[in-house]
Amino acid sequence: MSDDQHIPAPLRLFNSLTRAIEPFAPIESDHARVYSCGPTVYNYAHIGNLRAYVFTDTLRRTLLWKGLRVTHVINITDVGHLTSDADAGDDKMEAAARASARSIWDIAAHYTEAFKSNIAALNIISPSEWTVATDYVPQMIAFAEAIAPAHCYELDSGLYFDSASVPDYGALAGGRDDAAHARIDPVAGKRNPSDFAIWRKSPVGEQRQMEWDSPWGKGAPGWHLECSVMSQARLGQPLDIHTGGIDHREIHHPNEIAQNQAFHACCGPEVSAAEAGFTGARWWMHNNFLVARENGRQGKMSKSKGGFTTLFSLIDAGVHPLAYRLLCLSAHYRSELEFSAEGLAAALTRLKRLVMGIEGLKARAEGVTWQSPRLDYLRANLHPKLTPLLEQFDAAISDDLMTPRALPLLEEAIALKKVPVDEKLCLIAAFDAALGLNLMTLTRADLRVAPKDAQITTEEIEAALERRTAARADKDFALSDEIRDTLVARGVEVMDGDPLRWDWRLVLG
Repeated sequence: MSDDQHIPAPLRLFNSLTRAIEPFAPIESDHARVYSCGPTVYNYAHIGNLRAYVFTDTLRRTLLWKGLRVTHVINITDVGHLTSDADAGDDKMEAAARASARSIWDIAAHYTEAFKSNIAALNIISPSEWTVATDYVPQMIAFAEAIAPAHCYELDSGLYFDSASVPDYGALAGGRDDAAHARIDPVAGKRNPSDFAIWRKSPVGEQRQMEWDSPWGKGAPGWHLECSVMSQARLGQPLDIHTGGIDHREIHHPNEIAQNQAFHACCGPEVSAAEAGFTGARWWMHNNFLVARENGRQGKMSKSKGGFTTLFSLIDAGVHPLAYRLLCLSAHYRSELEFSAEGLAAALTRLKRLVMGIEGLKARAEGVTWQSPRLDYLRANLHPKLTPLLEQFDAAISDDLMTPRALPLLEEAIALKKVPVDEKLCLIAAFDAALGLNLMTLTRADLRVAPKDAQITTEEIEAALERRTAARADKDFALSDEIRDTLVARGVEVMDGDPLRWDWRLVLG
């Protein structure tokens, strides 16, 4: 095959600013700088929250696939995020501390650790750096002081940003919409419904667990301020890509952009850049909601509604966390993803088949090592039957992270006949480097996750199966059936003729 048939597909990504898919090129030729809005650590992340980080990890892996270095920052919000994303209500962290009678610092530490555990379980690459909001309060105050004279005004409750002071406020959300922004805290004296808090003063007579002195009085920073300050401090401005959930596109990210415009106009090297559409990031990217059906109705998963599903609860039900990752990859990140027990069970079955197929290849390649080589090496050395799969996979993942189109190519590569097994494994490893399913080390036994409420131990199951094997050897089929039925009744699936011999019966919802 000639070299001109091996031209890599250009990376094209959807930019929420322009509502268009555009060719991506980083500001630095070989280095992409990415900032992702992280969790507010007042509760466990639900699986809808975690979809955002599977998306961001897929983006990062795709940037690496295309040969770029990546610096990725995720923040931890431990102050300032109110009980409504629309800048209304009480601080989520303070509310959680009162409800549990625990230290706000203990709450933040507990849920931060839980979130990082979820990240690891989903095989999400750890960010280059975690930033914690409370570590940056002095920088937030300095940022607010810089923009306050031209862009802010003070009320009894705090310092507010005048959204009319920057050009094209709300363009990311599709235009200025005062009706939508009526959800923002209706503070008396605000100039515009869409104005938002930069600094919130502590109420008179009330001492919060998290509060700092500032030129506007003792209090805490606004949620929107945090990401502007931390992204700029760790990645500079403009950075390449800023990610978040689609709910951030309506208020949180437009407010970030407004602050970035204001700061750049006041402190940037070229004031004209702010007037020409400076936003702080070249690309703003958003994943869509995970939606769940409940009582015949469908809606996004939300902590405020209660009863949300966590990754921990899926694991407790006997689901391997990478089945949820596979479920996420089966839909495009900009599409709504419906979550159901049936869909998750199908994803787990699909993951088992992938792992079984690769285990079979590895058994045939005993003594042969494989790796995920550079794409230019693969293009030059792959078997002719595999090269088209590589090019199709590259085209799919480069087309705005089109993972639903990429996954069947992985399955096709596993099933392809009359191809050297070591080359197949190299190609599969390369595909998995982009998809992040950990397929080259995951085993089928790893996918056998014990439900939290299991009524029988692994040792008891193995002992029962040994008795059943002996009964079948003695042609005592009545006893054999009795043992099998007893295991089934206790949640165990018996698999005759399968080397694994048994698995947990999955019961969801």
